[in-house]
Amino acid sequence: MKTSTVILGDRAAIRPHGDIDHDELPSLRAASDALPGGVAFLTWDFGDVPFLGVAGLHLLHEQRLLAGRQGRTLTVRGLRTQPRRLLTVAAELYPAMGWETLLTD
Repeated sequence: MKTSTVILGDRAAIRPHGDIDHDELPSLRAASDALPGGVAFLTWDFGDVPFLGVAGLHLLHEQRLLAGRQGRTLTVRGLRTQPRRLLTVAAELYPAMGWETLLTD
């Protein structure tokens, strides 16, 4: 999977290109792990992600936990129809997980 990362000062955006399933998780985690410590605001831009599998929920859950430990603000943007629907269903089924906070785009 191709992933683009842009860093501007204390802000970073990671933009995966293609479907996200279990096989893509290592490269996506590596993109996040490669960010400098000074990044305070991280955006996952899913504008080029037509399909988000359950593995994507695992990724976002991990990223929220990591952001909390690192003092980063995590946002998600560019959700297309299927990824948005998956997060909406997750928010409805598991309200305690706070998935609705990622549906602000």
